[in-house]
Amino acid sequence: MAKAKQNFYKWHRILGLTALIPVMMWTLSGLLHPFMSNWFRPTIAREVYKPEQIIKPTLTIKQVLDKNAISQFINFGFISFNKQAYYQVLGKDSITNYYSATNGILVNDGDKQYATYLARYFTQDSTSKVKSITLQKTFDAHYHPINHLLPVWKISFDRADGMDVYVESAQSRMGTFNNNTRKAMLSVFEQLHTWQFLEAIGGEQFRIVVLLLIVSIMFLSLLTGLTVYGFFWKKFKTIKQNRKADKRPDTRFVHRFHRQLGLIVSFVMFTFIISAAFHLIMKLHIIKPQSKSYSQMIETKELSITNLQLPVDSIKTIGLIKYADSTYYQVADLKKNVSYFNTSSGKQLADGDAIYANYLSSFYRAGEPQIKVKGKSTITQTRQFDNEYGFINKRLPVQKVAYPNGENWYIETTTSQLATKVAGIDRAEGFSFIFLHKYFGMSWAGKNIRDIVSMLAALGVFVISAFGFAAFLKNK
Repeated sequence: MAKAKQNFYKWHRILGLTALIPVMMWTLSGLLHPFMSNWFRPTIAREVYKPEQIIKPTLTIKQVLDKNAISQFINFGFISFNKQAYYQVLGKDSITNYYSATNGILVNDGDKQYATYLARYFTQDSTSKVKSITLQKTFDAHYHPINHLLPVWKISFDRADGMDVYVESAQSRMGTFNNNTRKAMLSVFEQLHTWQFLEAIGGEQFRIVVLLLIVSIMFLSLLTGLTVYGFFWKKFKTIKQNRKADKRPDTRFVHRFHRQLGLIVSFVMFTFIISAAFHLIMKLHIIKPQSKSYSQMIETKELSITNLQLPVDSIKTIGLIKYADSTYYQVADLKKNVSYFNTSSGKQLADGDAIYANYLSSFYRAGEPQIKVKGKSTITQTRQFDNEYGFINKRLPVQKVAYPNGENWYIETTTSQLATKVAGIDRAEGFSFIFLHKYFGMSWAGKNIRDIVSMLAALGVFVISAFGFAAFLKNK
């Protein structure tokens, strides 16, 4: 039994020393996160685009397409800026061109112009020079996958704060924005917390496997530490009593603090480890080729009904969709209601947004292993974020297609995009991560209190690690 105790003590030290540097990196970057996402997060004048003036088009979309000899295209939109009205036409080459809705003339670099206009609108900066503008089709160190939206225009202003604004021009919305401080913190967080340098070495799967290995070592270190305390607690108690009785100085206070704080922080460390491991296992499970994307091709000759006489007040966005061998105008109003009108007959498709969402959901599910379930799906519009469909998903409003087997597919019908899929295991992982890792259970007290609590938790893990290392050095 004594030998077993000594072995546990030995392995606890080995495992603790192995996990020391990763724990330091994760706790320090965890302490950085509230500053990056809350307290030192840059501010921007406006985060949501609301057109200051909507100018009615003179020409129909068909007239503009015919004038420019466009017989096929993917989709179109309507916008107004700089006191002019324009049609955005996504061509079959996947390039968005802008045409005046007054005379049908092509606008040179229209997408760049509109993206710049939006960036100036969001920042309310009409004077700073644009240092660069690039079309970004992939995520990187400053534009993380958490932002979801691609492609986006990255507009960099020539300002002291180095402001970059990421704009999705097709939907007139912002992906994110960064100043120099946030860019520096993002880079540090990416290397210290998510270890993206491992992906550069061996790929994403290699990165996740290494992180899982380190998290497993941390768990074993925690487990052996608690076991050692359980084996030796009577001995520790006796030593403390004898020291006090003999009035000897406490020369092993570092060891004692490590044990006592470790016992207090062990639950916090356990929640961090379990949620992190669950998160990594799920990421490892879903590594696969890029999911399918929906595409369509519209024939200009199908647009028999003019887009200027649709029975919808206060049109916010307009586009086209293909469904059941027919083409429909898809019109969203300012109240987030989406209506569908046949481009040949003008007839409205009753409950069209739910029908189209169900159609798109079936399309995206076709790439998934199919499990037969009894019952019908239910479709409801989601207009605000919640614990299941969180802010990180970016897209609103969406249609939630709920299947009897517990799968929820969130579809942004105005872009025909899958916003996210939440199944039973996904839901469990999501809840564990936001409550056990990010402390959303403290949201009732406000974001500042929640961040302070999470920082204290990370600080506690850091301190016991530091005391553990100090104790090791004193033993040498």
